[in-house]
Amino acid sequence: MALRHAVLAALLEGELSGYQLTKSFDLGVANFWHAQPQQLYAELSRLEKDGLIAGRAVVQETRPTKRLFHVTDAGLAELEEFATASAKPSFIRDDLLVKVQAADRIDTEALITQLTERAAFARSKSDLFGKLLRSMRGERTEEEFLRHGHRVGPYLTCLRGLAFEQGNHDWCERTITVLRERRQTQARE
Repeated sequence: MALRHAVLAALLEGELSGYQLTKSFDLGVANFWHAQPQQLYAELSRLEKDGLIAGRAVVQETRPTKRLFHVTDAGLAELEEFATASAKPSFIRDDLLVKVQAADRIDTEALITQLTERAAFARSKSDLFGKLLRSMRGERTEEEFLRHGHRVGPYLTCLRGLAFEQGNHDWCERTITVLRERRQTQARE
């Protein structure tokens, strides 16, 4: 997947400015595709040049003029083509996992600290995803929303983000417990 497809998918929510797009990425898209704000702005320019999105200027009285972007028919066709292509499996690339891999040969005190920090981050992200999901579905139950909600795609990707972060949290906590127990056993031997 290219950043262009993630941006096109994010713009399906409606017209967004570059700033709003970066916020949209932070809240929803970032759970499956990470991009820096400068990358997003550069991609908006490329997509507009390629005719996949169109922008319009909005004059504001007390602020600079902003540009709002929306997906064109060509952009929808690009997304359709992307959606029909086979999806490649994803791979984990995580420095923390490399450190855990080496846990038998290193002092694990710093590693436990990093795992604790990662667990807290995952818990915080899980809470954020939970709030976002509740906001999306409103007063409906999850099953009602999944059957009749307006835009189920963002909800489903948010569910995946929630499951990912909950899994991260649980793995970190389990790993911390294992490493602490091993340290105690080794200290007694």
